[in-house]
Amino acid sequence: MREPADGNAGLPTLRTIADYQFGAGAGEALFPPADSLRLKRTSSGRPQQIHADAGRVASFGIDGRFTLGLEGGRRLATALESPAYRVVVDDESEPFVRDEKNVFAKFVLEAGAEIRPGDEVLVEHENGELLAVGRAELDAAAIADFETGMAVSVREGAPADS
Repeated sequence: MREPADGNAGLPTLRTIADYQFGAGAGEALFPPADSLRLKRTSSGRPQQIHADAGRVASFGIDGRFTLGLEGGRRLATALESPAYRVVVDDESEPFVRDEKNVFAKFVLEAGAEIRPGDEVLVEHENGELLAVGRAELDAAAIADFETGMAVSVREGAPADS
């Protein structure tokens, strides 16, 4: 089967996977039909990177899950009702998270109840501003209960001026 010239073949499937991973509406938010997304594929044709003009939206891993880029985090934040897939921190943690330092459980104010270890999460300031995206290392209950330990391995931080 030949790929369409627009390069966006497979986006409906990727939207479905995003809905499964993050919840209804996530696929449409990450990969809107009207957006000019660039889909980079592996030599075997498997989707690998999805970019928009504003930056990397997501990578599609060999495990069939997305890892978010900061642009993907921004898009997902608009689609998911708070606190879904969010880890909330305060002023004390903000500069460190922006600088791509990991989030530790004792500094977390709130975490979405559905978070499990390995989930992609948004790290937000208590005022709702997106600070970073990363991977949860603990589930929501452990994040709330633990006074030590890494809660989120930060992948990409948002510069203070963004």
